[in-house]
Amino acid sequence: MTTKTYLELSQDGGGAHKFYEVTVDGTVVSVRYGRIGAAGQTQTSTFATVEKARAAAAKKIGEKVRKGYAPAVQGQRAPRAVTRRAVSSAPSTARSVAPVLWRFRTGSAAFGIHVDDERCWVGNQAGEVFTLGHSGEVQARFSLPDGVKCLVADDFWIYAGCDDGRVYDLSSKLPFAAYDIAADVDIFWLDIHEGVLNVADRSGRLTVIDHEDEHQWARSGPGEHAWMVRADSHAVYYGDSRGVTAYAPDGGGELWHTAADGGVLFGWQEDASVYAGTARRKVHRLAKKDGRTEAVYGCDSPVYSCATSPGGRFVFAGDNASSVYCFAEDGTRLWKLGTGGGSALSMQYRDERLYLVTTDGSLLCVDASEAAIAAAQQGTVPVAQDIKLAAALPTYAPATTVAAVDAVRAVPAGSVVVECVQEGGRTRVHVVTEGYESGWNVQFPRAIREPGARYVVDALHPASGGFYRVRGDIRRLL
Repeated sequence: MTTKTYLELSQDGGGAHKFYEVTVDGTVVSVRYGRIGAAGQTQTSTFATVEKARAAAAKKIGEKVRKGYAPAVQGQRAPRAVTRRAVSSAPSTARSVAPVLWRFRTGSAAFGIHVDDERCWVGNQAGEVFTLGHSGEVQARFSLPDGVKCLVADDFWIYAGCDDGRVYDLSSKLPFAAYDIAADVDIFWLDIHEGVLNVADRSGRLTVIDHEDEHQWARSGPGEHAWMVRADSHAVYYGDSRGVTAYAPDGGGELWHTAADGGVLFGWQEDASVYAGTARRKVHRLAKKDGRTEAVYGCDSPVYSCATSPGGRFVFAGDNASSVYCFAEDGTRLWKLGTGGGSALSMQYRDERLYLVTTDGSLLCVDASEAAIAAAQQGTVPVAQDIKLAAALPTYAPATTVAAVDAVRAVPAGSVVVECVQEGGRTRVHVVTEGYESGWNVQFPRAIREPGARYVVDALHPASGGFYRVRGDIRRLL
């Protein structure tokens, strides 16, 4: 006989709004949890007897009831609205248009961008992430459960922060939820440094989570609407409606605070400086050491995004009037051009090209070389190539259950075997293959962890925090 218990916890004032469902089917216990109205995440465990399965389920339900969950009817309570970034985009006042080499239309407003040696990544409000080559050819497509707030990189791992409150690792063909942020956290922006996740949210709170998806510390900033968070080994740099604050990475306290001229709408960092774009039409460059203002870059409209060339030699900004700017390091404005495709919500510079994702859902590749900009200022620009999706484009979606993972009966040469083990009441993942630190944990998707199960991964890479990250595909070993 199958039994199902459905609980909800909903608090007033923007607090928790989440569900917890336990299903017992013989010796199998399935737990589904997440934000009310969402599909949620599922974990399944198998026990030796029916009695042990029922006892484990009763224990889980009791723990949640003690935390304030109560029986409910699924579907009666409406989902809480997720904050979408309220953006407007006016026509550019620039006399000339930027030299756009190619344009890819994703179909929905795009916030996320990352450009590395091999490809360009773009994520949009429809939950789609596309990868393209530097020449514009579309290579792959990821389908995530909810809108993409931002894309960030930590070495060669790529993560997408989504409106469902999760952060997905997109570094292999099987994307997975690497971090499951509390259901009452409305993500605005995030950054990851050496496996530690830093989340800035709507209420002006900074939350720090480690590689095992365990809460480390949280702190409320002086303002709200925290659109900026950047991190390095020295500090976490956080920007909200009141300015920029640096916190010690271990949560030890505030290092400095610098008031900004207008609410912070975007942030960027270089080795020694952080850059904050504001609603008051400026980008501030602040010294990481003490928060001192090193330079100010003046635009003509509120700044939605900013970026730099290596070392901060050139500073770029995008405003809400579909214009893009370039400044010298000292703050001198060098040029202003129209994007020709909406206002830039995020941007990144690489190898004399400026990549923009815009309010109309486009990824634009701009030739930012001196010669191309000079020609554009005189009215000569290339005809932008319009990139189309291939009919047979591969699409990858996260696995939410063990059954959805491919399986193998033998370990391919060069692969690594890991095992799910019970440790301190939690399911951890350790390495079985010789030559690795057997006591280190592996960052591994929670939705497919099953105690006692073994998995084959293409490769593992050590992180400085004393854990391993998966590189490549994940398959269950039968």
